[in-house]
Amino acid sequence: MYRNPYDGFQFPTNNNQDFIYAQQQRNAQDVMQRVRSRNVDLIQQLERAGMNINMIDYLLYIIVNYTLNQANTNMPANQIYNRFRNQYPWYSMILRPFNFPPNRIDQLLIRIIEMILEIIRGQQPGPGPGPGPGPAPGWSSWEDLGGVLTTAPTVSSWAPNRLDVFVGGSDNALYHKWWDGRSWSIWENLGGILTSAPGAVSWGPNRIDVFVRGTNNGLWHKWWDGSRWNDWESLGGVLTSAPTVSSWATNRLDVFARGTNNALWHKWWDGSRWNDWEDLGGVLTSSPSAISWGLNRIDVFAKGQANDLIHKWWDGRSWSGWESLGGILTSGPSASSKRPNHIDVFARGTGNNLYKRTWNGSRWENWENLGGNINSEPAAVSWGPNRTDVFARSQSNSLIHIYQGN
Repeated sequence: MYRNPYDGFQFPTNNNQDFIYAQQQRNAQDVMQRVRSRNVDLIQQLERAGMNINMIDYLLYIIVNYTLNQANTNMPANQIYNRFRNQYPWYSMILRPFNFPPNRIDQLLIRIIEMILEIIRGQQPGPGPGPGPGPAPGWSSWEDLGGVLTTAPTVSSWAPNRLDVFVGGSDNALYHKWWDGRSWSIWENLGGILTSAPGAVSWGPNRIDVFVRGTNNGLWHKWWDGSRWNDWESLGGVLTSAPTVSSWATNRLDVFARGTNNALWHKWWDGSRWNDWEDLGGVLTSSPSAISWGLNRIDVFAKGQANDLIHKWWDGRSWSGWESLGGILTSGPSASSKRPNHIDVFARGTGNNLYKRTWNGSRWENWENLGGNINSEPAAVSWGPNRTDVFARSQSNSLIHIYQGN
């Protein structure tokens, strides 16, 4: 039987010269208690790996105090963690006897730092019950959700107050983080080798389909069926951009990507089989974005040759031509819809700000600057008639989030 070499060991806390002020110690104890109560499951994961409560408390104490002593608490969690790891290299030796892959330990500790920062800043975790002060009326301020992204994110929602975010990680695998209505999960590694940002959609409760470009530049597909993630399947094609996907009915999927001729290409699942790729024309200079706001309706957006927003739609009978919606885009767009005949399109513009243009059911409204400092295409989704969530990669390559409504 394996015996924990640290079982029963009491770590000293009173003689640590880094934390000499009594008020700091009281603050640290308060934050520790709130971290423990806010995410019991995270603590239980450490206990199941064989850590005793004294070791967990000591680890929390070190991390809490280190985070509290940072001069800039607006620093992303992953950046604080990297500094912590460099300053305390011995912590990995303490964790080495336990059954945790190194990247899993990184994810757990970054999540702990994220919770500490939420407490320090007085935030509710994740989307929260309502928006705080933001860059535009009704919009929240940006929050940092950690991670090290090598692609733009994508997001889907299969129920009210449910969000599933997917990104490419530093090992080029697909990573998943979700909001369950109360808190954000830690990052989950779903494997694969991505050569593009992912695209994701949900066509029903507890169902998610994710698509990526693989090492052969073909389209690859992975899906959650309500109980497990299925293996990757190859769907062919030669993609020169990230894919995007929409769904206008149960068990219906429409996937789009830029092809080798820079045109928009389309492949769809009709409920029983995958249909062949079709060329929908156009000259795209970015990955496309697709959204459906009603039965047999699809709207597709991309950046055009003039760096403008271009738009093409399926009305149930035929595809329209391309139209220009203006703007000066510095990224591909992302579209969401919170009610029938309503579309919000987001893109990065000049100054790395997030911009939005809205179809209100009768006309396109003017571009609106939502601020921010983003480093990728945005990803947008709506899980209710008054709610929109937008994600992007930050300048430090972490996942950042802004939202409107409740």
